[in-house]
Amino acid sequence: MSSGNNNLRAGLVGLGSMGRHHARVLSGLEGVDFVAVVDPMGDKFGAAQGVPVLDTVEQLIGLGIDYAVVACPTALHEPVAMQLAEAGVCALIEKPVADTVEGAHRLVEAFESRGLVAGVGHIERCNPALRSLRARLEAGELGDVYQVVTRRQGPFPHRIADVGVVKDLATHDIDLTGWVTGREYVSIAAHTVSKSGREHEDMVSAVGRLNDGTMVNHLVNWLSPLKERFTSVTGERGCFIADTLTADLTFHSNSAMATEWEALQAFRGVSEGDMIRYAIPKREPLLVEHELFRDAVLGKPADICTLRQGTRTVEVAAAVLESALENRSVSLLSEDLAIHGS
Repeated sequence: MSSGNNNLRAGLVGLGSMGRHHARVLSGLEGVDFVAVVDPMGDKFGAAQGVPVLDTVEQLIGLGIDYAVVACPTALHEPVAMQLAEAGVCALIEKPVADTVEGAHRLVEAFESRGLVAGVGHIERCNPALRSLRARLEAGELGDVYQVVTRRQGPFPHRIADVGVVKDLATHDIDLTGWVTGREYVSIAAHTVSKSGREHEDMVSAVGRLNDGTMVNHLVNWLSPLKERFTSVTGERGCFIADTLTADLTFHSNSAMATEWEALQAFRGVSEGDMIRYAIPKREPLLVEHELFRDAVLGKPADICTLRQGTRTVEVAAAVLESALENRSVSLLSEDLAIHGS
C-alpha cells in the first residue's frame, strides 16, 4: 500500500493530549506520508497538521494506510487496534496496550497471527538518559544490580478519566524497569489510596522483585505539586541516577578510599567515590519512538516495545491493583498467571 514515492502511509487515531504530539511528529517524519486523523470530536486544537480529520477508523483504513498510531482513550485501544489488525494494518498503540490483561492477549494474537508489526508507545524507552543507562548496564559498568527505585510524581492530569495512576503512570516505571535491567518481575506488593474524589486510585507505593533477585520500589502519584521523574539503579560498583525530565544521567561510584571517621564508615557501609554527569545526545523521545517503529514496519532491525512486552507490563499493573485490593503480595510467575486465567 506504500505510495508512489515509496514512503509509508500513516494515520492517527485520536487528537487528545498525546495524539497532538503524534500528529506533529508524523507530519515531519522522514520516509512517511501522514495521511489522515480519526477523531469524532474533530480538530478542536488545530493540531491535525493540515490532513483530513475523519469520523471513523473504517474511513482511515479506506484511504490505504500501512500503519496507524492509536492514541485514543485506553478503553478504546483494543477495539480500534482490532479493526486495524483485521484490515491488515500495522499499529503503534499508546501505553498501556489495553485496559485489561485479557484484551492485551487478544491483541497479541490478532497481530501475530497475521504477521503484522505492532508496538506499544512506552516512550521512556526512548529517553536519552534511560537509553544510556541501559547500555551501561548491559556493558556491566555497575556489576551486579541490587535495586531499582523509581519516583513519578506530579499534579493531577484532568485529561485522564478512564484509568487510575497505576495504568496511566506506573506502567511507565514497570516497563522501563524490566527494559533497562533485561529482567522479569516475579512478585509485587502494593498499597494505593484515592484522595481526588474519583473512582480510581491516584497514589501507589509498590515493592517488587525481579527474576535475578533485584529489589524494585515504585512510588507514583498525581497528587504532588512537585513534578518528579526519578530512576535510580544501585549495584556493586555504585549507583546510576536518571532524571527523565531533563534527560540527565549521573553515576555515583563506590570509592576504594577508606573513610577515616570510624562511626561514619560503619553507618554508610560503602565510601563515597566520584560523581560523573554524562554528556549524552538529547533527541526528542517521541521522534526516536516513531523512527524505530517506522523502521520496524520497513522490516529493519528496530528495538521497539513489542505487544508481548507491553502485555507483560499490563500483567504487572494488574497484579499491583490486585495486591492493593487484597492486601497481599502477588506472584507474577508464569504458572501463577495461568492459574489466574491470564
